[in-house]
Amino acid sequence: MANIFEQNLDRCPANHVPLTPLTFLARARDVYPHRPAYAYGKALRTWGEVHERCTRFASALKERGIGKGDTVAVIAPNIPEIFEMSFAVAMAGAVVNPINIRLDAPTIRYILQHGEAKMLVTDTRFAPTVEEAVEGLDLFIVDIDDRETSEAPGKSLGDIDYEAFVASGDPHFNWALPADEWDAVSLNYTSGTTSDPKGVVVHHRGAHLIALGTCAAWPMTGSGDGRFPVHMSVVPLFHCNGWGHGWALAATGGMTVLIRNITAENLYTAIARHKVTHFGGAPIVLSMLVNATTEERAPFDTIEERWPINVYTAAAPPPPSVLAAIREAGFTLTHVYGLTETYGHVVECVPQAEWAKFAAPVLADMNARQGVRYAVMEGLMVADPETMEPVPADGETLGEVLMRGNTVMKGYLKNREATEAAFAGGWFHSGDLAVVHPDGYLQIRDRSKDIIISGGENISSVEIEAALHRHDDVMLAAVVAKPDEKWGEVPAAFVELRPGAAEDKDAIIAHCREHLAGFKVPKSVHFGELPKTSTGKVQKFVLRDGAKST
Repeated sequence: MANIFEQNLDRCPANHVPLTPLTFLARARDVYPHRPAYAYGKALRTWGEVHERCTRFASALKERGIGKGDTVAVIAPNIPEIFEMSFAVAMAGAVVNPINIRLDAPTIRYILQHGEAKMLVTDTRFAPTVEEAVEGLDLFIVDIDDRETSEAPGKSLGDIDYEAFVASGDPHFNWALPADEWDAVSLNYTSGTTSDPKGVVVHHRGAHLIALGTCAAWPMTGSGDGRFPVHMSVVPLFHCNGWGHGWALAATGGMTVLIRNITAENLYTAIARHKVTHFGGAPIVLSMLVNATTEERAPFDTIEERWPINVYTAAAPPPPSVLAAIREAGFTLTHVYGLTETYGHVVECVPQAEWAKFAAPVLADMNARQGVRYAVMEGLMVADPETMEPVPADGETLGEVLMRGNTVMKGYLKNREATEAAFAGGWFHSGDLAVVHPDGYLQIRDRSKDIIISGGENISSVEIEAALHRHDDVMLAAVVAKPDEKWGEVPAAFVELRPGAAEDKDAIIAHCREHLAGFKVPKSVHFGELPKTSTGKVQKFVLRDGAKST
């Protein structure tokens, strides 16, 4: 009898279809055509309307000769246009390139040229920077005139605005799924803090899987009483495609609340008005919420207890004080971890039932860990990057976080050397250093470049930051290496205080001595607002420059 694998059972259109998030949008049109897809200001559009607008946009792209493999860039905050383009560009076979709105003109110009963008969709409010960036470039430009904001419109740089471009498309355009799920769906650039930004190429398969992985892990499914997820877009949609949450919402028939300007008042107002159930954000967003004034958070009191609010937070581990305060404010928090190269979060601190017995401080420390791999991430380990040997699960031994799976990027655009280095040994090298606890949960200790080597001792900046965050007056802290003639490097602390707190270096250092070994105590303390990226991450490269000059 022939082995089952020897049977003539081949792939065919009936049993094998490329994975892509575009199928989620097609299904949303069929199943949830009258359900809201997004709310923005006074604007509210259904999934049926969004599907038609995306179809028209794809058709208009084809009419301009833009198709398979071509790059379409967009510069916009969290507004409807960039949300729609996460589907619409791919429906034409092209690749969307969301660009950070806070970049300077030379960097934007580099990205447009490196990614060979054929078209740029840009919010007119960024015209001064964009005009300088595109000077002399052969680009078709589409303007966004955001009519839902009170901000004055900027200079028009294009020949047509977004709404007119959409209206020019055919609503019956027969867009097609990608022929190969390995085709690129998006081009996302890293921050490029020490060199030119790298172009991270991600594919349809990974986009499909990260969306379903999020639906399962968060979860983002509707409940038995007919409720659907209501997501608030806090993570910039230009950052890892908003962690893929827009694609996940299409899969579940949920709605996103788009917010142009992230303030405590705007967030609390959106939560109350739309009964938000999910949002993601950096720890700085959580600090903003827990430190909001009574006037800013008043609308939050209208939320009924039966509407739980699930929050994903990433970047640096949230201080235990913030974790406790955010829970007291009514949010259920989960810590996640990932990179642009992994489509966003692919590791989460999955809560275990037995954790309920732990006291609040211990539980806060448990929840501040990065955790375990997503169901859609096939491999995760902490290992010696040279030998590829996993570190022991002792909570002490440092190794690099390595990942492999279908939600890892295709590679870096036009940079084979960096791609090969990132995939050395058959694993993606994150550059992050971590330990593994006895229960298998990993905890980030530092970026490899952020480890402070003082007198031959390795010092984790994250450990010192955690100690600083235990001080009642500290709202945000960051630690970097400062050059030192005797020790080579010593820790330098940069502290952002809570409103009304007094600057007292001696008190901060005395506090650190209570929680750290003597050689780990910062040798200098600097007060002031910390420089941050548009996603709320502290710009340590700026602090390093500051430490060198003090």
